[in-house]
Amino acid sequence: MTRFIYLIFLLPILLLAQQKQTTEERFRSIPKTENLRDYMKHLSARPHHIGSAYDKENAEWILSKFKEWGWDATIETFSVLFPTPKERLLELVSPVRFTAALQEPAFAEDPTSNQQSEQLPTYNAYSIDGDVTAPLVYVNYGIPADYETLDRLRISVKGAIVIARYGMSWRGIKPKVAAEHGAVGCIIYSDPSGDGYVGGDVFPKGAFRNGDGVQRGSVMDMPLHPGDPLTPGIGATENAKRLKMEEVDVFTKIPVLPISYNDAAHLLEQLSGPVAPESWRGGLPITYHIGPGGSKVHLKLKFNWDMVKLYDVIAMIKGSVYPNEWIIRGNHHDAWVNGAEDPTSGQVSMLEEARAFGELKKQGWKPKRTLVYCAWDGEEEGLLGSTEWVEAHADELKQKAAVYLNSDSNGRGYLGVSASHTLENFVNAVAKDIEDPETKLSVWKRWQARAIADASLSDKDQIRSRSDLRISALGSGSDYTAFLDHLGVASMSIGFGGEDDGGIYHSIYDDFYWYTHFSDTNFVYCRALAQTAGTMVMRLSETDLLPLKFSGLVDAVKKYLEEVQTLLKTKQDESNERNRQIDDGVFTAIADPHEKFVLPVKEHVPPFLNFAPLQNAVDSLSRSAEHYSRVSEKISTQDQKLVQFLNQRLIQVERAFTHDDGLPNRSWFKHQIYAPGFYTGYGVKTLPAIREAIEQNNWTLAEKQIIKVSAVIGQGAGAIDAMAVEIEKLK
Repeated sequence: MTRFIYLIFLLPILLLAQQKQTTEERFRSIPKTENLRDYMKHLSARPHHIGSAYDKENAEWILSKFKEWGWDATIETFSVLFPTPKERLLELVSPVRFTAALQEPAFAEDPTSNQQSEQLPTYNAYSIDGDVTAPLVYVNYGIPADYETLDRLRISVKGAIVIARYGMSWRGIKPKVAAEHGAVGCIIYSDPSGDGYVGGDVFPKGAFRNGDGVQRGSVMDMPLHPGDPLTPGIGATENAKRLKMEEVDVFTKIPVLPISYNDAAHLLEQLSGPVAPESWRGGLPITYHIGPGGSKVHLKLKFNWDMVKLYDVIAMIKGSVYPNEWIIRGNHHDAWVNGAEDPTSGQVSMLEEARAFGELKKQGWKPKRTLVYCAWDGEEEGLLGSTEWVEAHADELKQKAAVYLNSDSNGRGYLGVSASHTLENFVNAVAKDIEDPETKLSVWKRWQARAIADASLSDKDQIRSRSDLRISALGSGSDYTAFLDHLGVASMSIGFGGEDDGGIYHSIYDDFYWYTHFSDTNFVYCRALAQTAGTMVMRLSETDLLPLKFSGLVDAVKKYLEEVQTLLKTKQDESNERNRQIDDGVFTAIADPHEKFVLPVKEHVPPFLNFAPLQNAVDSLSRSAEHYSRVSEKISTQDQKLVQFLNQRLIQVERAFTHDDGLPNRSWFKHQIYAPGFYTGYGVKTLPAIREAIEQNNWTLAEKQIIKVSAVIGQGAGAIDAMAVEIEKLK
């Protein structure tokens, strides 16, 4: 009886406490680690690459979950080109014979590693067919700077097969640059210095890539455009007009194959020629030579070029106040093999967010803006599912898409954020309200501590004093690309990591066993991702005036302007110094000392470029941002007419930084502030049209792009200023 009386007394207090709990706090209390674990175990139980039976099963399972949780959900399908290997052969034919295994072995302790009949072989998607025998040349990472070194060493790869190690750029850049230099084939391997035993114990004893592990991956020329190769710019629906195979521009020009470091060691140890520069030497127990010499390899590849269906799961909760303003959240569900880390660790977090929103909806909560949750298919091959969906719905998205929030892989450690800089203040504010599950500090405080630890001495004080931490710019490599770069939708990509190093990326060992032994083993950071991303989605939905700010954008664009000016000045100084040394007779031979030295030729010094239009545009952007910030502080959210007007204008601001013509020689990429680099693939190039013209010594193009980009930034400044003027009129 005493206990009953106590409960009666306590009940009103508990009810009052629940009433005081904010909707955000209620949301963050819902995600459960046991659910996240169960979702991952189910989704990663079998290989589920695009076109596979389990890929479709997973899509249907995800659909059923959304419906169970009260979302309006459907599957949208697209028909896309997806090559799979028919024949793979790599053999050393001289000076000794060796045939590469091209096979990842199963381990008894890893129960899903033995699903060979369902696993995709080790290969690079969208490599062309080929059958070539040629001398072998080691090209380090195979990026443009490495070929400059080869030029100084007077080593040509023309007519050769190159072998490059993974790293320093996206994999598709390596065969692209090799082909431009005349190579006839490309081999990519994972060197243990960056992806193997140098980092720690290898799988299954430890987290790192073992000697037989191979990184699969697409080598589609995505810096031209992602998505289905046959339908660039339009959705790959059943009746879409498709290119002929010979018209496709994103296939490699030469055959390319990934291999393990065990296989690579047999090839590299037979190379002769100059010893590789110190920075080119990896972690294999061999002397790294460049070649060419007597080493010849035979590479033969043949593919099935099939059309397959992809399955995008699209779920919605309609907004109660602003139904035509969409907050879009996405993570892909397909994988190269079992894909526990990539992408299931992010997908399970998104699903638990969806369940939490469903719980709130059952309790009477309704979002003000429409929530759109997307489980993409075909990301691994070239962002296929998200790109085709965006292209198919482009007209509607241009009007309704307010913000896109992406995640992909998720691990243990620190919050990482890359985003449109209009979201910098917003991201920081949310991060301050999320608790880190291990340190119990805020996610923001731990993020700041990491930034300070990694910063140069001169930057540490600035990080400590700045109210907002700087966020990184978005390049490419995940499903935000079509939203930001093609349509101009303000976007972000988030995830935790930094404390779970390993080397199972795109291998058969990226599975439930690896994740639960070496990554976020208790799923607390998957929960933290659900809490962080879900809070962002909720706040974007619930805030009457969209929380897009422009001070971070101005700060970033000013920085990018300084960088391109410094880039030009550095190139001028380097050319002048080289020419001075030639005049003074000071030469440094880089080639083999036994070879005859060739007199260098004077370089053309980069000309003066007039950055005044760009500086004026950035100044205009700064004034407009200050104007909007000043007048927007006095906006009353009770004025629904003004709020709705401003939200529509705010949505269009990011669009204002796009140009219909796109970037030079790649018109699909419309954004003029951010883009993946033509020779980096994933890595971002800011003010890309100007920066890359300078990098490529194309001065005429650089001058034209300064004028074009200045006009675009001025257009963005005008869009911001017009809002401020309208606020002043209506008040």
